[in-house]
Amino acid sequence: MKTKLLISAAATIAAMTFSSAALASPVCTAQPQSKWIAPAKMKAKIAKMGFKSIKVFQVSGSCYEIYAINKDGRRAEVYFNPVTGAVVQNNVD
Repeated sequence: MKTKLLISAAATIAAMTFSSAALASPVCTAQPQSKWIAPAKMKAKIAKMGFKSIKVFQVSGSCYEIYAINKDGRRAEVYFNPVTGAVVQNNVD
């Protein structure tokens, strides 16, 4: 009985840890949104980087986040610094 309870508790903790880590976006800037590149200009900058078929463009924490196809034709989830436009994190499928 104790073993089942310990296994169940461990599984619950592991699931909570992995799910919260997957949802966390990186920290991209500490600057206020008034200093950020305007969304339209940022979308143009992202397109010049070679990203196509942008399905999602959103603010995620202190970042701009997109779901798109990269220049290699692969699906990507990318976080950008909204002040500089630099890629902070690039997750490719």
